[in-house]
Amino acid sequence: MDCTDSTELHGFGFEIRRWSSLWNNDFKHSERRRIFNVSELKRFAAAAVNQNVEDATSFEKLAEGGFNRTFLVTMRDGFQFVGRIPYPITEPRHLVVASEVATMDFLRSHCIPVSQVFSYSATSENAAGTEFIFMELIRGTNWGDIWFDLSAKARITAVTKLVELESRLFSLEFPASGSLYYAKDLQTESAKAEVPIVSSTNDSNFCIGPDTKLGLWHGKRVETQVDRGPYLDPVEALTARAKKEIAYLTKFGQPLHPFQRLRREIYNYKKQSPTGHLDSMDKYMRIAPYLIPDIPISSLNNVSVSDGLEITGLIDWQHSAILPLFLQCGIPNSLQNYGDSVSESLTTPELPANFDELNDRKQFEQVVLLRRRQLHYFYVAMTAKLNPTHYDALAYDFSVLKRKLLDHASCPWEGDNVTLKADRPGPSHVCASGEARASCPISFSEDEVTEYEQLQVCRDVFGIGPEGWVPLEQYEETRQCEVKLKADALEAAESEEERVKLS
Repeated sequence: MDCTDSTELHGFGFEIRRWSSLWNNDFKHSERRRIFNVSELKRFAAAAVNQNVEDATSFEKLAEGGFNRTFLVTMRDGFQFVGRIPYPITEPRHLVVASEVATMDFLRSHCIPVSQVFSYSATSENAAGTEFIFMELIRGTNWGDIWFDLSAKARITAVTKLVELESRLFSLEFPASGSLYYAKDLQTESAKAEVPIVSSTNDSNFCIGPDTKLGLWHGKRVETQVDRGPYLDPVEALTARAKKEIAYLTKFGQPLHPFQRLRREIYNYKKQSPTGHLDSMDKYMRIAPYLIPDIPISSLNNVSVSDGLEITGLIDWQHSAILPLFLQCGIPNSLQNYGDSVSESLTTPELPANFDELNDRKQFEQVVLLRRRQLHYFYVAMTAKLNPTHYDALAYDFSVLKRKLLDHASCPWEGDNVTLKADRPGPSHVCASGEARASCPISFSEDEVTEYEQLQVCRDVFGIGPEGWVPLEQYEETRQCEVKLKADALEAAESEEERVKLS
């Protein structure tokens, strides 16, 4: 059965979801169209909790995520749990499902609060015709939904509990970089590094195998024959994802307009050849050995909390990977406030002295800013106290820049030849120290750095994030600014050809 949109499936209702015209609703639906046998999936669900299919009184869609369709299963006795199937565009489906299941089991064996897996299939070669996971339903409130309603004391409590949990994760040791699996789920000939463990709910052996990070498998990259792990050396972890992109562009690369429209003006609305990005990737490969720090290498909206702010569960372990600490460390995106001088200097955040003199709108803006700064500050302060290993890695020279380098060298190329260049404006910023820094093998011209600065100024004017997102409360204002910018640009265009490029 084709389950993609609003249809009544054996009496179970499915809601309609649409993408805006800007994102091509029909194409997005086609990417997520998954044909499977609903009755058989329901049967697998009941069997996962040792009950009969007749005991499943409800099997309804719970959510549409970026990579999966999620179902809520309710049994006759009131017990509820979650089922999930991947979209066709989710790659590599077999490895992603197998790795997520093993990761959750491994973490549960170390008393980390994640869902218990009741049943799974890492292959679509079953009666339902789809991969699936059936797991425990995590009860609790999304931390992101309540953060701004908490008192300052409660926010400190919440962040402290998160950092305490992180410190337990940081204490886990692994023999290699890559993603976690049951050994039985990897092909016999697959490279793997065994992970010792005292016990497992599935009595299975764990191992580190291929990295499931999405960028390694996006689109035709799944067809490229490259080393995806496990990686026993930190330089391998630094370079493997870049080697993947080099292999892909060498075989499939063709000129593209930058995917992000704001960047097209920088290139005079001309398609960009991948050769420019390949040149940057070559420079990245040359400096990779110099990025290894002189520190020991060891190995969140997805946080649910109770009314007492106890963490009840961490969700979404899909595409998880194990990396050396200097590449894995960082403030979670939902907690960090980079780009703000107060946060980056770790100054104790306070309301401005003239707060009472501001109008209501300005006061609201200052309160929101204060809470963002508090979140960043509390996280770093608690990390220094409770997880010094992570704090030392965070505080090491240019640690943020080095992680950005890895991210931008790993990401699928979308016609942008500037961003990776701009991450490496000079060897003093990326090479380790001493002699290594002095002998760093690359440099960039001022013109190349200026290209990126122009892009950053454009983003800052509109408050647009690096992936094109804006905070929900700023969306309408940002959209109006973009409409005006486009109208002004069309009016100033000197030819019909230029107007077509702007449209």
